[in-house]
Parts: sequence; C-alpha cells; structure tokens
Amino acid sequence: MSSEVSRVDKPWGYEIIWAKTDRYIGKVLHIEAGHALSLQYHEVKEETIRLNTGKLILEVEEPGQPRQKIHMSPGDSYHLPPHTIHRMIAEETRGDSGGARDVPSSPDKTRPPDSPQPPDQPFQATDEDVPF
Repeated sequence: MSSEVSRVDKPWGYEIIWAKTDRYIGKVLHIEAGHALSLQYHEVKEETIRLNTGKLILEVEEPGQPRQKIHMSPGDSYHLPPHTIHRMIAEETRGDSGGARDVPSSPDKTRPPDSPQPPDQPFQATDEDVPF
C-alpha cells in the first residue's frame, strides 16, 4: 500500500488520495459549492460516500429503480454497489475559515473530454478514470 498522500486538483475542486493499492483507493473529495461530478457508474468498484462538511445532493439510480436525489448533511453516508448510477452535487462548501458558502447550483458536469455520452447520460468510469 502506498503511504504517500497526494492532492489532485480537479475542475470541481480537488481530491486527496490517502491510500492506494491494486484493489482500492482511499480519497477525500472537496467539491466546490455549485459544482458536480459527472453522472457515472462502475462495473466492479463499490464506493461509500461520507459527508464531512457542507451539504451535498447525491443523485442515485440503482438498477431497475428511478433516479432519486438524496440530500446529505455532515455525518451522513451512503453505499454505492457496482452498476449504481450516481453523481455528487455540492450545495454548500465549508472553507478553511469555517464559514459556509452558498452558491446556486450550476449545470457543470465534469466529464472526460473524450466521453462519447451527452452530459445527462451516465458514463462507465474505467480504471483509468477512477483508479482503485
């Protein structure tokens, strides 16, 4: 296991990678208010989302079920099995000063530049997109 901690800047904020093996990766995501990650799913990988600060909308569509929006507050968590379509949208971000920023949500959906799917359709994240 790699014990190196690294920060990776993203268009929606940044991620801190704190653990990495050939089987999983441990990350902390910081998503700026009003930004969203792409609508995605994974063939094999499972994820567990835990919100530390701010407010988050987690869009979830489990196989055979309608898409739902789950409003998350600090301390909330949600498990995402493989094949679960999902997207995280930050409603509120707590900055280093501890003050909340409330920014209207935007249509920003960061996707790989070569993604063939339109923004409202999920893409299958590959190991290259989200290593584990």
